[in-house]
Amino acid sequence: MAPPESDSVEPVTPAGRLFLLPEMNTIIHCAFGVKNKIDIDSTRSVIKNSLMLKHPRFCSLLVRDKNGREHWKKTDIDIDQHFIIVNKKTCTDDDDDVDKAVNEYIADLSVSTPLDMNKPLWEVHVMLEKKCVIMRIHHALGDGISLMSMFLASCRTASDPEAIPTLVTGRRSDSGKEGKQQDWRGVILRVLKMVWFGMAFSLEFVLRFLWVSDKKTVISGGDGVELWPRKLATAKFLIEDMKTVKGAVANAVSTWALLPFSGKQITDFVIIYILME
Repeated sequence: MAPPESDSVEPVTPAGRLFLLPEMNTIIHCAFGVKNKIDIDSTRSVIKNSLMLKHPRFCSLLVRDKNGREHWKKTDIDIDQHFIIVNKKTCTDDDDDVDKAVNEYIADLSVSTPLDMNKPLWEVHVMLEKKCVIMRIHHALGDGISLMSMFLASCRTASDPEAIPTLVTGRRSDSGKEGKQQDWRGVILRVLKMVWFGMAFSLEFVLRFLWVSDKKTVISGGDGVELWPRKLATAKFLIEDMKTVKGAVANAVSTWALLPFSGKQITDFVIIYILME
């Protein structure tokens, strides 16, 4: 597929090109669980008028020029091509086990159904039976921070339907305001430590990259690992527990946000369960 007009085409970023490589081809799967029955028409309308479809990446085709370089080309969105209704029953021993059904469905999607390159690289799968909406987004469209920021900007608070939710961030105490100016020797010591540890970690990285390889474990891959069947596991955390950790541990926001995904080295997707009233 070649781009026609050069003025409507934008080059893919280096990170995006990395995620588009056949060896990577990383797709993010995000599952939203809801309490009430899903209204198809309302859901389709919300997505069609959402901030997501105003984002250039979500309304652009992936095209290649004569040299094989990837570009984004703006196109018109047909919401029906991206909105997929899942009516059939999922294959699970316990039909009430929603987590297992959703996990099996996403695991099957990850190896059996690649994203269609003839349309923008995202899909919405609605599992009516399980009251679950699954977003499939190619990682070339954005990183985790940018995508979550976009989704957050598309949401509204429960107390005020017109207000955009905000994240509370911690502030470092300003020692100058309290008259506790740091000693210049302490500043120099901190700079020296930063340089020393930076050099040590850089040297360790180079040595590990050149001479050390990862140990073989039960989750190590092999030839054709991208086509191996997937097995997903769901971890649930109470909001109250997250708030407790955030209040007790420094920089806890980034810690618990990455916790559910640690150790899943054999998967190429991320699952986020968001419970909605």
